[in-house]
Amino acid sequence: MLAENLQTTGNEIDHMQSLSHKRVLVVGLGKTGFSCARYLSEHGIEVAVTDSREHPPALDELQNAYPDIAVFVGGFNSEAFKRATCLIISPGISLREPLIAEARVRGAEIVGDIELFARNANAPVIAITGSNGKSTVTSLLGEMAKAAGMDVRVGGNIGVPALDLLDEPRPDLYVLELSSFQLETTESLNASAAAILNISEDHMDRYYDLNDYTAAKAKVYYGTGTLVVNLDDERVMATVNLMRQGRALTGFTASKPKDKEFGICNKNNEDYLCYGNEMLLPVSSLKIKGTHNVVNALAALALGQAVNIPREAMLAALESFPGLAHRSQWITEQNGVTWYNDSKATNVGAAIAAINGTQANKIILIAGGQGKGQDFKPLRDVIKNKVKHLILLGEDAEKLNSQLSGCTEVTFVNDLSQAVSKAHELAVAGDAVLLSPACASFDMFTGYEQRGDMFVVAVHEVLK
Repeated sequence: MLAENLQTTGNEIDHMQSLSHKRVLVVGLGKTGFSCARYLSEHGIEVAVTDSREHPPALDELQNAYPDIAVFVGGFNSEAFKRATCLIISPGISLREPLIAEARVRGAEIVGDIELFARNANAPVIAITGSNGKSTVTSLLGEMAKAAGMDVRVGGNIGVPALDLLDEPRPDLYVLELSSFQLETTESLNASAAAILNISEDHMDRYYDLNDYTAAKAKVYYGTGTLVVNLDDERVMATVNLMRQGRALTGFTASKPKDKEFGICNKNNEDYLCYGNEMLLPVSSLKIKGTHNVVNALAALALGQAVNIPREAMLAALESFPGLAHRSQWITEQNGVTWYNDSKATNVGAAIAAINGTQANKIILIAGGQGKGQDFKPLRDVIKNKVKHLILLGEDAEKLNSQLSGCTEVTFVNDLSQAVSKAHELAVAGDAVLLSPACASFDMFTGYEQRGDMFVVAVHEVLK
């Protein structure tokens, strides 16, 4: 169980009362929008829902379960916005949408599902954000808490929407993965421990610049809980230095740690996860591979320690944790060539981490998709050093080629099947074929999961 002095988020006051006198409009009817409409309706709050799409993903489910909820689809309904005094914004919708901006000027309350969660959560929260690694760290922390015999709820930007976690009896702990989009509309989250794992360019089609994106991420640190920080990330450290104000802080690093820091030590030519000078676990005993995953393990240890999860349980969970699908996922090895699915790498930073973490003589890299306004040039050095051939596809293939010109040999293909066939033709024993697109998938797929699943199918097909 958690220590008695571990803070909780929220209290016993029914915060729903504050919405009972407002005209509430849920904006967006995907997974999160449906979760918000369901939660509010079941707490007696009258809501309406609007979506710009003709047939949003959760429309049928909403109309079947809550036929009395007013729904406006096929374009945002301006009259619904004008009547609303509270907007619940789904993460995929920019706050710069004109009708939302106008509502804010009129004095409408603008919140999201994480803000509603924060106002009503009845147990301690660990909150995790970052450009890369947050799903792995969130899932790993859930396994650590379970190994300690704790009743833990895991969700947010991964798996179960945050508000759905409140349906069940009070747990010992909530563990939330949070995106920058979710944090934009969050003010009340007071996590017992919070981390920004790293910051690199992502969603530059949504933000003015990297500072704007960082400011959204920084909201995870609002409150009084322990700050868990990546000591190797200058932008994270600058953010923490602005917000610390005497709060407890725990750091992690891919280098040798100082006292009361988590890091990597070497003894007799073997690397260990360490806390200060204390050896905790050989890196070789982890099932998740690559330096980025070792750092993810250290971040999870730091967060778990901040909320008093017993170390023995955390280390046991680390040894058994297999990693997540689509995140440097080992697929197969044939004729000395290893195939990896890292479809979750939807930005440049994630792709760099995957390339650096792949153990092979040379890598054949499959990349491309929707670039989200990113600068691809930071990939140049790692591609020069480790990638023998670059296979490009998707909407921003030409932009990738332009910014990576001269780094390695390049082939353009029309689809994943062609990419896999070309990689199979090029690969020799000792090579690795890595799908790590550095781009979003929505130009060709419903999401990174479908892209990764189709890659796995194509690999098994070509290797038959």
